[in-house]
Amino acid sequence: MSAGARAARLGVAAWLAAAGAAAAGDPNDPALLHAPHREGTDGPFFNPWKPMESSFFRALRWQLSNNPYDKSHPANVPVVRNDGGSLARPIDGAELTWVGHATVAIHDGADVALTDPHFTSRALVLRRHQAPGIPLAAVPADAFAVVSHSHYDHLDSDTVEELPATVGWYVPLGLGGFFRERGRRDVTELDWWQSAKRGRWTITCLPSQHWSLRLGDSRNETLWCAWLLDSGERRYFFAGDTGYFAGFAQLGRELPPIDVAILPIGAYEPRWFMAYQHMDPAQAYRAFRELRARAMVAVHWGTFDLTDEPLDEPPRELARAIAAAGGDGARVHVLPIGGTWKLDPEGR
Repeated sequence: MSAGARAARLGVAAWLAAAGAAAAGDPNDPALLHAPHREGTDGPFFNPWKPMESSFFRALRWQLSNNPYDKSHPANVPVVRNDGGSLARPIDGAELTWVGHATVAIHDGADVALTDPHFTSRALVLRRHQAPGIPLAAVPADAFAVVSHSHYDHLDSDTVEELPATVGWYVPLGLGGFFRERGRRDVTELDWWQSAKRGRWTITCLPSQHWSLRLGDSRNETLWCAWLLDSGERRYFFAGDTGYFAGFAQLGRELPPIDVAILPIGAYEPRWFMAYQHMDPAQAYRAFRELRARAMVAVHWGTFDLTDEPLDEPPRELARAIAAAGGDGARVHVLPIGGTWKLDPEGR
């Protein structure tokens, strides 16, 4: 490992130390998805089914442990050329393009929605290993975006400032000021279970199991979330960044039908440290089934080297998990960066 990579890894470890270990609780009570999740009126947010405790020593233990994976060879992450030109014109039906990491361009009819848009070369100290799948300039001026939380690999200030000022933003509680400070006025803050309308779309903020921190902020000063984007014809679930929790089954009962679940499959090793905040591929596939979605698109891999597993390992592990579960791999889409998948009329 190079000195630069080692320094970046130590920086990630220090950042993740704020996550730490989960406190005891009853994570299976579905009522907790609707429970209060903030200390007082202006205190930190928390996950009511399983709050977290900070633990610097767990992060240090991770950094001092041996990585069982061989990361000496370049990762094989597939990339296809895509100029993003199709986003400028209406299409029949819908298609999804993976830009990289957690960024997906949802093109539904005449509309474009982005998930956790990140188009620049770094996430704080971590360099991007693959260029964005489409150029930032291809994003239409009337697009809108949802942001799941404040971490630098999901919320990038340069991307916010370089996208057209007319892009609409939907963010969890506490993040609106970040955008207004950058001259963005079309910003809507939502709490869990709150919805907003944008033309034909209904945009709903939903619970997820994560945490938040940025330089200059206190830990969990801003909320984190998943999103349901309902165009009136199709419904897209975007999990953001999340560990597996019993809430997926409850969301599957409360939200159907879901046409596409966009779920993270990377940044999961070692499990003893990452499990609270990041699903592994088997858990992502389980979440997909519990959400009762018609199709899954796998994201959050191949772009930023956050954890122990190689950048190209998550799709292989996902394939093994689907086979072990006797699942239908045709319903799960692992796109190349820049790759586009077109939904059929039934959302498959």
